[in-house]
Amino acid sequence: MVRCGCVLFRKYGNFIDNVRVFTKGGSGGMGYPRLGGEGGKGGDVWVVAEKNMTLKQLKDKYPQKRFVAGGGANSRVSALKGSKGKDCEIPAPIGISVTDENGKIIGELNKEKDRILVAEGGLGGKLLTNFLPLKGQKRIIHLDLKLIADVGLVGFPNAGKSSLLSQVSHAKPVIADYAFTTVKPELGKIMYSDFKQISVADLPGLIEGAHMNKGMGHKFLKHIERTKQLLFVVDISGFQLSPQTQYRTAFETVILLTKELELYEEELQTKPALLAVNKMDLPDAQDRFHELMNQLQNPKDFLHLFDKNRIPKKTMEFQHVIPISAITGKGIEELKNYIRKSLDEQANQENDAYLKKQLLNLRISNTASYSEPPSNHVISIS
Repeated sequence: MVRCGCVLFRKYGNFIDNVRVFTKGGSGGMGYPRLGGEGGKGGDVWVVAEKNMTLKQLKDKYPQKRFVAGGGANSRVSALKGSKGKDCEIPAPIGISVTDENGKIIGELNKEKDRILVAEGGLGGKLLTNFLPLKGQKRIIHLDLKLIADVGLVGFPNAGKSSLLSQVSHAKPVIADYAFTTVKPELGKIMYSDFKQISVADLPGLIEGAHMNKGMGHKFLKHIERTKQLLFVVDISGFQLSPQTQYRTAFETVILLTKELELYEEELQTKPALLAVNKMDLPDAQDRFHELMNQLQNPKDFLHLFDKNRIPKKTMEFQHVIPISAITGKGIEELKNYIRKSLDEQANQENDAYLKKQLLNLRISNTASYSEPPSNHVISIS
């Protein structure tokens, strides 16, 4: 395989999440009209998922501007069928969505060695083309990284997500008392005593209107798509982005976060979710927590407080609600245990579903084999 390179990068902070690439399939080889020989097909351009690959490594390793596959060999007397041109591979991280210039999804790379054909080589010259070769396909594509983590933190700015990440893992995100402390994704790992590891992603904070790409909306929401579970983090004292924006209680925060997820992609609401109620070290936090629990258990009684267009079609169902303080460490161990328990339950459900599917396929296969029509051959015994 020939590897050739690349690219234009768009980034915010030091985090590269999108790559714009020019690709071109190889041209076909010339045919041989007198003997009816066919030229070889041009090589194809593929995007291939590689373990431990990053877009930064792609940038550093392949500083060229284009990915072009090799041309097909011409037909000749000694080889009437020309050989195919060499393919070109674009190494990419696992968790890439490949789209064309119009935003149409070409495919996704979800595991190592996954491959996507992005530019096809041209046909070699043959009778059908009057023995003239065709040029390869030209295409501009986007490699869009969607972070993969076990747990994604969901919350408005200053909810304490960065502080929480530093408490549960060895990550060291920037922490300050102003909104949008996190301007690029931060990843951490929860380490358990039996060496189990769970990855957690703290992503740039949402604001109201994130689904319309306000603030860092789409940058956040597209990464949250590829987390297995969601961990909502809300400030028990509520949230206000600035003096010009409306104050929101903890319950209102949960409802508005749910609505933002729904407006961006309704499937996000089907992910298993936990709720961490942060800053329980503040005065009156316990009374506020009891009030919040009452609202979460009876959400329909309080939805009249919202404009109709801010009410989600379906309220979020949390597997567990855990009061914590990311500053004092209160409730952190309980939260870590609930995260693991929830992920283990999800894994068991997925395994059960997989086994049932395999069993069903086996039954269908056996049924098909037993229901084959009898043979038409007749054996006579004298």
